[in-house]
Amino acid sequence: MSTGGTGQTEADRGETSGVRTALAGLTTRGRSFLAAGIAAAICAYVLGQSDLLRVGLLLASLPLICATVVYRTRYRVAGTRRLAPARVPAGSEARVHLRMDNVSRLPTGLLMLQDRVPYVLGPRPRFVLDRVEPGGRREVSYRVRSDLRGRYPLGPLQLRLTDPFGMCELTRSFSTFDTLTVIPHVEPLAPVRFSGEAKGYGDGRQRSLALAGEDDVIPRGYRYGDDLRRVHWRSTARYGELMVRREEQPRRSRCTVLLDTRGGAYEGAGPDSAFEWAVSGAASTLVHMLERGFSVRLLTDSGSMVPGEGADGFAGTGQETAEAAGLMMDTLAVIDHSDGTGLSRAYDVLRGGNEGLLVAFLGDLDEEQAATVAKMSRRSGGAVAFVLDPDTWVREFTDVPRPGDRHTDRLRMLREAGWTALSVPRGAPLNALWQQADRERSGLAAMTGEATG
Repeated sequence: MSTGGTGQTEADRGETSGVRTALAGLTTRGRSFLAAGIAAAICAYVLGQSDLLRVGLLLASLPLICATVVYRTRYRVAGTRRLAPARVPAGSEARVHLRMDNVSRLPTGLLMLQDRVPYVLGPRPRFVLDRVEPGGRREVSYRVRSDLRGRYPLGPLQLRLTDPFGMCELTRSFSTFDTLTVIPHVEPLAPVRFSGEAKGYGDGRQRSLALAGEDDVIPRGYRYGDDLRRVHWRSTARYGELMVRREEQPRRSRCTVLLDTRGGAYEGAGPDSAFEWAVSGAASTLVHMLERGFSVRLLTDSGSMVPGEGADGFAGTGQETAEAAGLMMDTLAVIDHSDGTGLSRAYDVLRGGNEGLLVAFLGDLDEEQAATVAKMSRRSGGAVAFVLDPDTWVREFTDVPRPGDRHTDRLRMLREAGWTALSVPRGAPLNALWQQADRERSGLAAMTGEATG
């Protein structure tokens, strides 16, 4: 949950153009009364009717008096906004709680409260608050929902003050606002074992010995509870105190998720477009691998990664895992098409090392880019590619089917290079493709083992 800041309305800060502001707040009724009063006064002057002049002055003075009273009103009202939750998946609802506190010694009149929200989140919420006693509070709430990921500002809050006759209406604004983050939809994935994940030591860890040999031992001092079988006698005799061998150090398996964001690789827009499917797939994979104990990192075709990400990506347990997932989801919430046309920058980053599992979500590939992707598998412990089928994804927009030979050739090229490449038709569930990739990779590993034997 996120709590918005507390602020006071601009009525407490003073106005420089008071008369202009008050007159600008006149409603249609107030302007009509003022115009009628002026017209009656002119007619009274022309016709010499003093009684009509009194009526004109009364009609003209009433809206002016109401505007002065409303403008002079000095309510000291504090507002608080709270989002539950502040980060919500696309297509889900979040609730916004508003609380108004009267911090003055005088009761307020009738207040009209409204919050400013982007149109994609729904209509602008408006509430009518009855008289608030000194030190009292009023709480209201409304729901927002967006099918499009992104970061949306909420606020500032506005109070609309009006007189009992409806002659004048002024708006006072708070200064604080909050931000609602709509992240991609995350689909739960089945636990599978791709290459790059070590067997026999948890779900996502590999064991690397801290000892390269008897002569390369780096011992440490004995601690209460250490196994005496791990005592290193040569170092004990050398240092004059009990020394033990270091324990085997766990090393996390690594996973890199490559997201193709090239604008020319996707067609269509909206929550059901191919690009949104790829973003959702990358988000689901990152969260799944992080929960399985992998060190994960997000890589785009431009070679950029998540700000704050280490060389081996994000890793952690418990609260650290949640924070890492949140940071990556915030990045994916605002990610957009890149201006690049190739995947060479991503290949340069992968070529620098970081062996481990590579999962790629790719758009339409030409022959050159397919060759670049094919070379990426050389530095990975396992490579899985989900290639969106342009024929099925663009049919809704063009109504003209495309020949699928080129797409089939690209998949064949990736498979020959060692990738587990799957074609992604329109509307395909990621979890089903995820398990299919596991079956195909397990079958490929079994065939390779038999050929080696």
